[in-house]
This record gives sequence, structure tokens and C-alpha cells, in this order.
Amino acid sequence: MARAATTSDAFNAIAEPQRREILLLLRSGERPVTELARDLGMTQPQTSKHLRVLREVGLVRVRGAGKQRLYALDARGLRPVHEWVGGFEQFWHETFDRLDEYVRDLKQGKTGGTTG
Repeated sequence: MARAATTSDAFNAIAEPQRREILLLLRSGERPVTELARDLGMTQPQTSKHLRVLREVGLVRVRGAGKQRLYALDARGLRPVHEWVGGFEQFWHETFDRLDEYVRDLKQGKTGGTTG
């Protein structure tokens, strides 16, 4: 069975841990590929390959600056991921509410532990 293309969307692109690391590094501002490769402990061609994927799905943009190409995060590309994750917000609110209630009951001695 053939694997799905990793460049089809932001979800596939960020499934690769090193691409997520690149995005984290770019949060602080634009950087040339040489710096990214050094900080990631990767070769420049490996880093460039990941940057190409991130650029193709709109998570990274690039501009020329003299002899360098500077890469920057384009967080607008993360919008579909953010919206998808946001769909679980109600779940987490309910989970934390139940946890708060349990801790409150525990502090008041209301929870009955099961004995074996």
C-alpha cells in the first residue's frame, strides 16, 4: 500500500517531528537554512527538504536577502490544525471540570476509595 503524500496538507506535514521542530525554531523569527540545520543537527539538504514540504503546504514562506534565503513561519497555514484541535475544547473543559470536582471531593473526604 502506498503511503499518503506528506505534502498534501498541514496535518501531514507536521506529522513529521523534525518539521515541527523547524516550526518551533521559526517562531522566534526568520532564519537561513544553515542556522536551522545547525540547530537541528541535520544536514542542509535534509533541512531544505523539510522546508520545501512546509513551504508547499503554506506553513513557511521564504524570501531572498543577498545570498541567503530566509525562512519564516506562516502561522496562517496552521489554521486548519487549530480549528480541528479546537473541536475538542468542550471535551477538555468537561474533563477538567470532573477532575476539579474529584479533587474538591477528595479534599473534603467525600470520595470513597474501593478496598480490595
